[in-house]
Amino acid sequence: MDFASLGLLVIRLVVGLTFAAHGTQKLFGWFGGYGIEGTGGFFESIGIKPGKPMAALAGLGEVVSGLALALGLLVPVAAALITVTMIVAIATVHGKNGYWATASGYEYNLAIIAVAVGLALTGPGAYALDALLK
Repeated sequence: MDFASLGLLVIRLVVGLTFAAHGTQKLFGWFGGYGIEGTGGFFESIGIKPGKPMAALAGLGEVVSGLALALGLLVPVAAALITVTMIVAIATVHGKNGYWATASGYEYNLAIIAVAVGLALTGPGAYALDALLK
């Protein structure tokens, strides 16, 4: 058994599906989210305009990149999209609050960036769709 690839699969599934779920919060209001309307209003309040289209774009980007990461499909591209999304979140919302997530800081965002960059550098492992595309 390839334990390294199994470990990478666990990381990809947990982080990718969690990231995709965050996107569904923005798009559909699932998992306690605010949907396009609420997220769009929040985006407008922090200067990201037009709010609703940007909320839709953010949510779609999170769902697509999260699912791609989970599946191990085009992992470098998925990791880049996730990293850019988290950098924007840090720059617009979390950075001013310091490090810790308990104070709405960038702790979670930085952890997600580390995982995404790590997976881009190591590869998704043998249990990934990218492995079939070689």
